Amino acid sequence: MRYVCEVCGYVYDEEVGIPEENIPAGTKFEDLPSDFVCPECGVDKNMFVAE
Repeated sequence: MRYVCEVCGYVYDEEVGIPEENIPAGTKFEDLPSDFVCPECGVDKNMFVAE
């Protein structure tokens, strides 16, 4: 699944993760830490929608 930040358009792809932030490939969106924020604009994960 892919999730898109409604504010800036950043795409979180579960298959890729965010290795530079120690989020390995295969990490489900719902398994991201509760304090996860968009790497581009800093909004909370509740501002992401499934693509």
